[in-house]
Amino acid sequence: MTSFDSSPTITAWRALLAVAVVFMMLATTGWTAVRHQHTAAPREKALAAWARDRIGGHALPDADAPAYRLAHFFATLTARQQVTLADTYPLVVGNMNGAPVSLRYRANRHALEQAESEERQRTQDSRLTRDGRHQALLRLERFRSLLAKDRQILAFDPSGRGRAAEVLGDLDRAERVSVVVPGVDTNLLTLERTGRKENAAPVGMARSLYDAELTARPRARTAVIAWADYTAPAGLGMDAALGGLAASGAVRLNALLTALPGTSTVSLFCHSYGSVLCGLAARRLPDRVSDIAVAGSPGMRADNAAGLDTRARVWAMRDTGDWIEDVPNLEVGGLGHGADPVDPEFGARLVSASGAIGHSGYFEPGTESLSNFAAIGVGAYGSVSCASAGQACRSEISGGLRV
Repeated sequence: MTSFDSSPTITAWRALLAVAVVFMMLATTGWTAVRHQHTAAPREKALAAWARDRIGGHALPDADAPAYRLAHFFATLTARQQVTLADTYPLVVGNMNGAPVSLRYRANRHALEQAESEERQRTQDSRLTRDGRHQALLRLERFRSLLAKDRQILAFDPSGRGRAAEVLGDLDRAERVSVVVPGVDTNLLTLERTGRKENAAPVGMARSLYDAELTARPRARTAVIAWADYTAPAGLGMDAALGGLAASGAVRLNALLTALPGTSTVSLFCHSYGSVLCGLAARRLPDRVSDIAVAGSPGMRADNAAGLDTRARVWAMRDTGDWIEDVPNLEVGGLGHGADPVDPEFGARLVSASGAIGHSGYFEPGTESLSNFAAIGVGAYGSVSCASAGQACRSEISGGLRV
């Protein structure tokens, strides 16, 4: 009889079992991958036109140039020239790291107005199927919502399933900036919700956090970004079990963080698959990022907190009723996201999620999860409640600064 007492053999069998569980989940939840997204790409057309144009006798810079170069370019323009570019190429300027924040808001409002007009016409197209018309009406409703008075849209791209980012507060004057990084099924149609699920959507998460931060430190100059500006997995399919979309999103996140105005301190709040993205972004985060807080994480693509190779503090929480606890914490051949961030051996600062209900309840008002996020966001570390009384999640923090 073959013996299974050896540790390597047991480890191998456990890994195979975990892989089987993952594939069973994929089979029962459906294979919903990015291949089902729309193919229209209005921003690509705008980029092509931008590349051919000139202003003041000079060629326009590469839209993908580093943020500091683009910032220098806009600084050389007159206010009228800046507005001309924003109004002519809203899908370019509105998504351009390095462009002035107020100019991006203007450009994205113009882009939304164009998208709203085009989608309104599309809803009248007799060739649309019933489902196609329903989707068009949903997109039209989203565009109109984003055009509401005083909304500050930092990024907007209607191509495919769509991407966007919204700012709450004054980003130019903020001393503390919080960035909410959501997970699976993030797109334009799921950007915001109403009713009981409001705080489970990116904009609702950000609004809850912004209000909680103002409560935690009323005089603090804070801003919160609902960052849905990456292509997230569509459902719990293969894309959600792999790290490719998180890796691409990590590049986009770091590009944003590097281009933020001023000298504000930044905290990341990463939910579910968003924590995979934050884990992959950690190694290249700018020094201004002081904290990474994850909730309902399936893993951060690292064996432990030290393996993230970041100076930022790493915080983790999970509600006792969160189904993510049943997802195997492994990484085999690129499948799975690695160690569990709430395992004490991972080395994160474990904080309480009391009051959160399930996987999507971490940003609900009145929960310890939200109050802990807010305390981290404004640097009130002494107010953070640890996951258990015996833990020292606030150790080595004094006066809101690393020591």
